[in-house]
Amino acid sequence: MNGQTVLMAMLPEHLLLLGLVVVILMAIFGAGRRAALPVATAFVAAASLAALRLSIDGYAAAPFAGHLSVDPATLLAKSLVLALALPVLLMARDDFEGSEFPALLLSSLYGVGLMISADSFPTLFLGLEIMSLPVYVLVLLAYRRPQSAEAALKYLVLGGTATAMFLMGVSLLYGAAGSMELAVFARSLASADPMARAAVVLVILAFFLKAAVVPFHAWAPDAYEGASVPVTAYMAVVVKAGVLLAAVRVFAGASLSPPLLQLMVALPLLSIVWGNLAAMRQSSLRRMIAYSSIAHAGYLFYALLGAPEGRQQAVTFYLLAYGLLNLLAFAALPAADDDRERDRLDNLKGLFHRAPFAALMIGIAMLSLAGIPPFPGFVAKFMIFRTVVAAGYTTYAVLGLVGSYLGIYFYLRVIQFMFMSPDAAVAATPPRRFALGATLACLIATLCLSLVPGWLIARL
Repeated sequence: MNGQTVLMAMLPEHLLLLGLVVVILMAIFGAGRRAALPVATAFVAAASLAALRLSIDGYAAAPFAGHLSVDPATLLAKSLVLALALPVLLMARDDFEGSEFPALLLSSLYGVGLMISADSFPTLFLGLEIMSLPVYVLVLLAYRRPQSAEAALKYLVLGGTATAMFLMGVSLLYGAAGSMELAVFARSLASADPMARAAVVLVILAFFLKAAVVPFHAWAPDAYEGASVPVTAYMAVVVKAGVLLAAVRVFAGASLSPPLLQLMVALPLLSIVWGNLAAMRQSSLRRMIAYSSIAHAGYLFYALLGAPEGRQQAVTFYLLAYGLLNLLAFAALPAADDDRERDRLDNLKGLFHRAPFAALMIGIAMLSLAGIPPFPGFVAKFMIFRTVVAAGYTTYAVLGLVGSYLGIYFYLRVIQFMFMSPDAAVAATPPRRFALGATLACLIATLCLSLVPGWLIARL
C-alpha cells in the first residue's frame, strides 16, 4: 500500500469528504446558507466523474488488501450511484436552505462508496452505518407532518435491529471461519456447520431488512410518507442501490445451496406479490412508491439466483433504470404548500390538463417502472429474469414474472388519473426551477438508456 494508491483508489470518497469539510466550514463561518447545496452538488458531480474516469481507464487496486478494493465494474457502479444523487440535490434546492441537508447527504454517500468497495465485513459494516445514520436525521429534517417523528423512530429502531442482526451474523462467521473477509461468506454457504449456517441466515436477513423485503418491510411505507420528497427519493434510490450492490459484493462468486435457495426464492417472491398487491390500495403517492420499492427489492434479490458472473451487471443496470424513473416521478410531482395534499393520488386527477409536461413525465416513469417496452424498466426486468432462467430456475422466473404483472395495475391507475379523469379541485402550480432541472436531467438519461442500453450493459 502507498499513498498514491490510496489517493487514486478512493478518489471519489476523498472528494466527498472534502466536500463535507467545505460545507461544514461554510456553516461555521456563515458563508451563505444557500451556497451549501450548490457546493455539495459540485463535489458529488466531481466524485461521480472521477469514478467514471477511473473505470474507463481500467483502473484496479487494493489500497487496503482484504478490506477494500476497486475495479472497473465497481467504479462504474459507484459513478452511477453518485450520479443518481445529483437530481436529489437539485430537488432539495427548492425545499432546503442551509448546510444540514448537504452535510448529511455527503456523509451518507461516503458510506455508500465504502459499501460498494468493501472486501471485509468491518469495512462493510462501517459503510452501512455511515450511510444509514444520516438518513435517520434526514427523515426528520423537513418536519412537514406529525407522522415524521413516528416514521423516523420506526426507521431508527428497525435499522438498529438490522445492524444487530448483521453484527451477530458476522461474529458467528468469524467464530466459524476465523476470518472477516467477505470471501468467507461464500465458503459458509456450502458449510454443514450449524454456526456458519446461522451466520449466513442472519446476514441475509439483515440485508432483507435494510432493503425492505417482506416481512421486514414495515418501516418503509411510513418512512417514505413521513419524509420530504427529496429525502424519500434518496431513500428509494440511492440507499437501496447501496444495499443491493453491497449484497452482490457479499455473495460474489457464491452459488446458493438448496436450503438457502428456498429462502432466497420465498421472501423475494413474497415481496414481489405483497408489494404489488398492497400498492393497489394506497391513496398516497409516496406510500405507493414505498410498496413498489418493496416489490422491486424482490426483483433485485432474485438476481442472486443467477450465475455469479451476471449478477452485478443485471443488478447495476436495474438499479440505474429503477432509480432514474423514480427520480423522474418525484422531480415532476407538482409543488404544493401542503405536503399531505401534494402526496394524495386523487390530486393527480386531470393533471394533464393543468400541467401536461408533469403528467407526461410521471406517465413515462410509471410505464417504465411497470416494465412496459421500450422503456428501460423492461430491459432491466428482462435481464433479471434472463439471469434466473440461464441458471436453470425457470419455474422461479415464471413465478416472479407472474407476480410482476400485478404491478401493472397501480402504475396504469396513476396514468388513468392523470389523463382520463376529470380535474381535481387543485390550483395549478408553476414548476419549481430546480425540480424542473432535475426532471430534464432524468428525462435525458432515460432516453439515452432507452435508445442504447447495450452500450452500458457491455461496460458492466
